[in-house]
Formats: sequence, C-alpha cells, structure tokens
Amino acid sequence: MWRCTGLRWRSDGPAWAWWHPGHGDRSSPVRLGEPLALAVEPDAERLCLGVWRSGRWTPCPRARTLPPQARRDQCEECAALDRSRSVAADTRLDDPRPYALYLAWFGSGLCKVGITAAERGSARLLEQAAVCFSFLGRGPLIAARRAESVLGTALGVPDRVSTAAKRAARDTPSPPDVRHAELRAVRDAAFAVPDWRDTLAPCPFEVVDHAAVFGLEPRPPRASAAVSGLRPGTALGGTVEAVAGADLYVRLPEAAGDVVLLDAHLAAGWPLTAAAQGRPTPPMRPLSRTDTPPEPLF
Repeated sequence: MWRCTGLRWRSDGPAWAWWHPGHGDRSSPVRLGEPLALAVEPDAERLCLGVWRSGRWTPCPRARTLPPQARRDQCEECAALDRSRSVAADTRLDDPRPYALYLAWFGSGLCKVGITAAERGSARLLEQAAVCFSFLGRGPLIAARRAESVLGTALGVPDRVSTAAKRAARDTPSPPDVRHAELRAVRDAAFAVPDWRDTLAPCPFEVVDHAAVFGLEPRPPRASAAVSGLRPGTALGGTVEAVAGADLYVRLPEAAGDVVLLDAHLAAGWPLTAAAQGRPTPPMRPLSRTDTPPEPLF
C-alpha cells in the first residue's frame, strides 16, 4: 500500500512523495493551474511514517495511528528517535558538510535568520515558504550555527516564523522592490555585526525570489477556509492555485469557486487515492483575513 509522505520541493517544483514497504519511493508532481484530486477510503488508517535515515524510510515498529488533525507525521517514539540525531535539534554537530547562513523574508517585518546544508541550495527556503531570501555566508556547521545565534540576538530577528504569520503575510504581499529593499536593509545590518564574519566565507548580495514559483504573483489567492484534517470517506478536488512551502491553495469546482487551504502535513501517513465524485469534502475551518501588513523591521 502506497502512503503519502508529504510534499517535497524538487528542482522542477513541488511533488507529492509516496512510500511503499515493498517498492520504495516515488513522487508525483504538483503543478499550478492543474487539477488536484485526493481521497481517503472509508476504511483507511493514518499511520506513523517511521524515521527517514540513510536515504530510506525505517517503518514505525509499532505502526502507530495518527490523529487526522496532527501536522506531525510521526508518533512520539519515532519523533524522539529522529531528534536523537538531528542538525535542527543540535544532536548532530559532527556533520562535515558545508552550511549556508541565510536571511529569509516572508512579509513586511517578517524576516528570519537560518542555516541549511549548502548542497541543498534553495530547497530549504522553498520548504519554509520564504517569499525571497539571500545567502549571507558559508562554512562549517558549528560556525554557521553560532553565526545564526549571534545575528538573531544582534538584529532582533527570530530563527523561525510561525505558520500563521506566514499565511497572513501572503494576503497582503509587498511588491518586489519593497521586499528586496527590506531584505537588503537587514542584510546590511547583519554585515555591520562583527562577531561572525571571520568564521564564514561571505556571500555577495543576491536575492532569490519565489513569489512567481509559489503562484503568488500577479495576485495571490486568498483562502476562505482551511482543511482541519483529512478523514476516512472524504475527498478533496479542485485546481491548484498556489503552493507555498507545504500550503496548497485549491480552488473548489463548485459555482462559488472558493479557495481552500490544504496543509500537506495533514496528508502524510494516509494511503490516498484519486478523489471520488459524490464524497463529502474534509472538515474545514473558516479563515480570518487581515489587510494590515506588519511594520517593517528597518
């Protein structure tokens, strides 16, 4: 049985990832303007995906079930095993690969500083739904992690931005020149901080902008509701309007043509099939909107 393992960003765009215990991995692309069809069979169960190690999935030994509304695709035991050797959890400090320090912009006043393995390029920023970003420097993991901490404190920018804040910012996007100028201002402030530049090789200022890749230009879709969890016997079908990180904006086929938001994390662990006509849609929750953007950082 093929199970969805979430949404992955590849060099040619986003794709659903799938895993089968006997056949390994496969993927299916998600393209803007094309149909999306997902269904959960009435007797389906959502199971823990286990742990991804050495380029493959190690199944959950207890085959734990997951609640439909959970964004995490692992049970507590598998999540703890994942954290036991993780760069993000600072339990894998011996990683010999070079790392890149970056500034990511999600909306006016919403910048973060972070690190990613240099070999991954912009993949990590696409996964985080960064509307635009710029690399600051490259070097060993320990030096990059220290620089991330130093700059976060000196500039007053976080190492993470909440999903809710990112979504709200997409409703009131800034034009390219504004977001690039704000990113440049934060970058200039970062280079005025002396305590990190001797340990990383600096990068020239180059903005990578994902707005068009995500489908946020010329006009971003605004979702009126969000899927609160896939359920057995339900189906979701429509047209993909935008994909930012793990968020898919899907225009429903009904006459009203409402756009709904599907967090791809909610699909991980399900044995999904093509949507069947006549099935009810998954439970939805209404989304509030704001037309007031946050204050700029600089």
